[in-house]
Amino acid sequence: MENRNLTSDLFEDILSKAGKRLTVVHFYAPWAPQCGQMNEVMTVLAKEHAHTTFVKLEAETLPEVSEKYEISSVPTVVFFKAGEKVDRLDGAHAAELTKMVQRLAVAGSPNESSGGEDLNQRLKKLINAAPCMLFMKGAPQEPRCGFSRQIVALLKEHSIQFSSFDILSDEEVRQGLKTYSNWPTYPQLYVNGELVGGLDIVKELAESGELENACPKAVNLDHRLKTIINQSPVMLFMKGNKEAAKCGFSRQILEILNASGVDYDTFDILQDEEVRQGLKTYSNWPTYPQLYVKGELIGGLDIVKELKESGELAAVLKGES
Repeated sequence: MENRNLTSDLFEDILSKAGKRLTVVHFYAPWAPQCGQMNEVMTVLAKEHAHTTFVKLEAETLPEVSEKYEISSVPTVVFFKAGEKVDRLDGAHAAELTKMVQRLAVAGSPNESSGGEDLNQRLKKLINAAPCMLFMKGAPQEPRCGFSRQIVALLKEHSIQFSSFDILSDEEVRQGLKTYSNWPTYPQLYVNGELVGGLDIVKELAESGELENACPKAVNLDHRLKTIINQSPVMLFMKGNKEAAKCGFSRQILEILNASGVDYDTFDILQDEEVRQGLKTYSNWPTYPQLYVKGELIGGLDIVKELKESGELAAVLKGES
């Protein structure tokens, strides 16, 4: 993580050299204890996201930069891609910072998140990431255009559970989705993988009373987790997928499972924050990866290693033990 005495020119140079990669800039003050807490979170995130640039910038030493990006208080974190600001977070909100870095880093890294899939495959995967999927400018908590703000308000007003994707964070998705769905504007709402339309159509559905019927009813999180856990007899929740693990622990457990010869499926918890956080509580197991056999938690990497060393792993994976 960058922690030098930056000049304005050096700061702009860092942004330009980062290209389309996510750059996370913490505007801080050394006298503010909450800034110290956010710096600690930034340090942890920098280890988890090797393809993201993290920068600490003392706001009062570069007033021209702080003024340019409207920094009126510290801590403030600003997110950049291709030299342009794509989002910001005001205040000491560690959990929200973690979520935003995850969302923006994955969204802007097609090669990492798609494992070499072509664009249409990636778009299809995003569209089907949730039963009700909204492609918008910004996030539901901070829409970045009036149309996105209106459609979010309508969905919330009618108690529609939905996930979203910020098309400002990924130019490839932003342009590709227009062609893929033959729909030139945003926001775009999809239900069960099918395009419903934009704001005007959602307004019409709301006015006619059809919106609730058009969108799937909210699914209880525990029910959703149970469904995913039982998706396959052997189910691994990990960072990444079979083709591309995104942490050392996940990589090691993949090697063990591949050597076992047992069929298994994976779920990338980096792609779904609701599952990532909810599963920790559901199973009372705070870390990843997590391995399940026939719907029952086996454990993480350490337990799988112990089972392998004791010769019990094969029986456990087959549900015989």
